[in-house]
Amino acid sequence: MDFEIMQLIHQYGYISLSILLALGIVGLPVPDEILLATAGCLTAAGNLSLAQVLFFAIAGSFLGITASYFIGIKFGRPLLDRLAPKLGISLSHIDRTNRYFDRYGKAALFFGYFIPGVRHLTAYFAGMYAMPFKTFALYAYSGAVFWCFFFVMLGHLLAQKIYMAMDVIHRLGLYAFFTLLIGGAIWLLVWYKKKESVSEKY
Repeated sequence: MDFEIMQLIHQYGYISLSILLALGIVGLPVPDEILLATAGCLTAAGNLSLAQVLFFAIAGSFLGITASYFIGIKFGRPLLDRLAPKLGISLSHIDRTNRYFDRYGKAALFFGYFIPGVRHLTAYFAGMYAMPFKTFALYAYSGAVFWCFFFVMLGHLLAQKIYMAMDVIHRLGLYAFFTLLIGGAIWLLVWYKKKESVSEKY
């Protein structure tokens, strides 16, 4: 995944991260969390800018969730029922999200990003239920910021720990190598001295 992300960003710039996330939120089969965490790992390695990854990830999430909201307003449930199977979204996911949205509404927009099969649908339902855009934006956009920040920083921090661990292992390996080298030299010297003393006796 990290090689593919590097290729896309190298060829199309950070905007490719935004486009992939937007398409994933709309409903296409994009592994959003893996994409964010992998991009975070690459920032720890110095291959990508952390600030730019966060900016373009949040921008892509805003774009995807807003598009879903306006599609919900314009076309409503009939289009969702027709397209859901083609996008890999089951009718059970739709019904579950519908019940979830009926009960929790605003919270669904914020926390729905973290629930598989739900983040693709909450904005559709917000549009279908004619939720005011200001209310939608407050919860959906703040949720997007939190979601992107969480997974990008998760990848960034875990990668840093991995690189730190590898650095420690590398240093310990060098120390162990030189310790064994010195120990081996001392052992050979002692062995040679003993051999010489035995030879002198005979």
